[in-house]
Amino acid sequence: MFKKTLISSSVVALSLISSHTNKSFCNATESSSLVAFSPKEFRSFKINRITSVSPNTKVFVVLLPSPKHEMGMQTASCFMIKGNDEDGKVVARPYTPTSLNDEKGRFEILIKTYPQGKVSSYLHSLKVGDSIEVKGPFPKIKYTPNMKKKIGLIAGGTGITPMLQIIKEVLKNPDDRTELHLVFANNAEEDILLKQVLDAFAAKHKNFKVTYVLSQPSANWKGLKGFVSADIVNTYLPKPSNDNMIFVCGPPPMMKAVSGDKTPDYKQGPVEGLLKAAGFTEDMVYKF
Repeated sequence: MFKKTLISSSVVALSLISSHTNKSFCNATESSSLVAFSPKEFRSFKINRITSVSPNTKVFVVLLPSPKHEMGMQTASCFMIKGNDEDGKVVARPYTPTSLNDEKGRFEILIKTYPQGKVSSYLHSLKVGDSIEVKGPFPKIKYTPNMKKKIGLIAGGTGITPMLQIIKEVLKNPDDRTELHLVFANNAEEDILLKQVLDAFAAKHKNFKVTYVLSQPSANWKGLKGFVSADIVNTYLPKPSNDNMIFVCGPPPMMKAVSGDKTPDYKQGPVEGLLKAAGFTEDMVYKF
């Protein structure tokens, strides 16, 4: 599913908590959590803040109806966002929030715009105070604490969003001992989304490591160069085991090379590419 913060502007966007009140969608007691989203219909939510984190990528902080509302999403899940194309036709695309369900009152989405991206281009045209329409959630794989000893995450570009959802879910729980290693592939340094957020997580949490690989690095780049390779898979990711798992999300060429893409009807399909060659089986790999 490719679409697709302590120091930089991305930190500000990913840590903002807003206070607001709206009585719509309220269908429980004052002390309980209220679910804002519905998988049966699109509902409208107001944009509270927009922060640019790269020349073509923005973080949108969007308000829920009240400070007691939550999205109603398990980790990992996505939702649909409705937009309009250049002809005014209604289109919708799936996105993964970069906030978790227990962060009440608002949610956050990271959106990179593409030349042919109808919904992403529409979203980038919006301003603070405008609204977006959301339908969901639509569950992906259900994460539970310590479900695996080690999880490898391979992301390309905005494929980082479901990985960030998993990473935050693990790291917020001191009783979750799952070891995480993220391999994050991009073109150039400026394309690494939320790098300071990821580096801060790695500095704070012993069970999280991140490795960057760039296909078009500058002369000053000291990290890995090229594309995700067999050597990278064998060196930085956990070994094939019933105790370990690999999550993959990125553009179609990366998915094809690393894990094989999903089937036309969006089922997982067989494991192919680098992960198959490394010995991973279908029950050890999940493709977002």
